[in-house]
Amino acid sequence: MNYPVQLTAESTVTAYDKILMEKLENRTAKIGILGLGYVGLPLAVATASAGFEVMGIELSSAKVETLNEGKSYIPDIPAEEIAPLVQRRKLYASTNPNLLQDADVVVICVPTPLNKTRDPDMTYIVSAVDMVAKIKHPGMLVVLESTTYPGTTMELLVPHLATHSFIIGKNLFVAFSPERIDPGNQHFTIRNTPKIVGGVSENCTRLAATFYRAVVEKVITVSSPTSAEMVKLLENTFRAVNIGLVNEFSIICDKLGVDVWEIIDAASSKPFGFTPFYPGPGLGGHCIPIDPLYLSWKLKALNYTARFIELARDVNTAMPQRVVDKISTSLNLTGKPIRNSRIAIMGVAYKRDIDDVRESPALEVIDLLHSYGASISYNDPYVDRIQLQNGQFLESVKYSTDWLASADCVVILTDHSCFNYEEILTYSYFVVDTRNATNRRKGFSHVVKL
Repeated sequence: MNYPVQLTAESTVTAYDKILMEKLENRTAKIGILGLGYVGLPLAVATASAGFEVMGIELSSAKVETLNEGKSYIPDIPAEEIAPLVQRRKLYASTNPNLLQDADVVVICVPTPLNKTRDPDMTYIVSAVDMVAKIKHPGMLVVLESTTYPGTTMELLVPHLATHSFIIGKNLFVAFSPERIDPGNQHFTIRNTPKIVGGVSENCTRLAATFYRAVVEKVITVSSPTSAEMVKLLENTFRAVNIGLVNEFSIICDKLGVDVWEIIDAASSKPFGFTPFYPGPGLGGHCIPIDPLYLSWKLKALNYTARFIELARDVNTAMPQRVVDKISTSLNLTGKPIRNSRIAIMGVAYKRDIDDVRESPALEVIDLLHSYGASISYNDPYVDRIQLQNGQFLESVKYSTDWLASADCVVILTDHSCFNYEEILTYSYFVVDTRNATNRRKGFSHVVKL
C-alpha cells in the first residue's frame, strides 16, 4: 500500500539514528509515556527501573498527584517500587503534554474502548497522536502500545506525524509494540513477558527493539507495525473464541446433566493437543471482550465477516443473562420469585484478586437482577463502589456471616482468593457459583453451577 507521506524503507543508518541509538544503549534517553493506567504505569516503572528518566503524562490529576508522592493506584505495582524512583527523579508525572518536547522516546498507552454501537473508539489515540505531532522533534521515536485494529499505525500515526520535514525512518521513527499486561498475574510481568515490535522501517524496528531490550528480557521483531498489531489481536481472539467454545460447552453439559468442570479437568490430563479454558459469567477486562471486535470491525470494511469472532461474541455476551436465568430458576425451586429476593453478590471485578471492573460481566448481571426487581448487595474487598446503568451507585457492604445468612441467594461472580468459601457455603441458604470456586468442598448440596 502506498501512503502519501514521507517514508524511507532504507536500512542505512542516519545521524539521528546513531544519536538515538547511543542514548538508548547508555540509557540517557528521556522517555515519555502517554497514559498511566494499567498499561502505562507498569511500563513507566519498569523503564525507570532500567535506568531511564521517565516522564508520564496523564489526564487524571489525582493519579499524577498520587504517583509524584511515591504512591501507587494499581495493586500490581507496589508503592515500595515507585517511591525510590520518584525520590531519585527517575520517574515523575504531569498533566502537561508539552513536557514531551524533551523526550527522545514517546510511548502511547491510552485506552481503546468501544463506543455505544460497539465500534472502535479512536478518540484517545487520535488525541494522543495530535499531542505528539505538536511536540515532535527530529530524532524522536514514537511507539504505539494501545491495542487497536490492524493498520492503525500506518493509516493514522504515519500520516499525522510524517511531513516534508519529518521523514519516517530517517529523522523520525515510528513503531507498534502491543501491550501484554495481565493484571493480577504475579508470575508473568512486563519484564519477563516477550515484547513484540514492528517498525515502519528497519531503522524504526531496530531503535524500538533496542529501547525495549533495555526494559524487558526478550524482544521479538516482526516485519511491520500491522503484523505486530495482528499478533495482539490473534492472542486475544484465540482466548475469546475458546472461552466462547467452553461457555457453550457448559450449556451443553448442563443439558446433558454432566459437570463441565469435571469434563475440563479430565480433558486437561491429555499432555498434547488440548488447552484448558473455563466457563464463567461472561468476558471482562480491557482486552478479550474488545480486541476481537476491533479486528471484526476492520474486516467488515473489507467486506468480510469474521464468523468465529461474531459467534464467540454472541455466546459470551449471553452469559450474564444465563447467570440470571440460573438464579431465577433456583429461586423458583425454593418458592421465591426473583422480585424482592435478597441477593448477595461475591465479587464484581472482572477477574480474581484485582480491582478492575472494566467490561466486568458482574456489572451486567447486577443490572439485570436490578431490572427484575431483586434487592442487590455486594462485597468486594478490591472494589469500593460500582455504578449501575441507571446511574445509581452501590457500595461494597461489610462481609459477615449474618449478611450471608440474610440473603435468599449468594452468587459468586468473582473468585477472589481471599474469600472464605467454606464460610460462604456454611452460612448461605443456597449458592450460585459461576467460577467453580466451591468445587473441592464436599458435603454441600445447595450449590448451583453454570
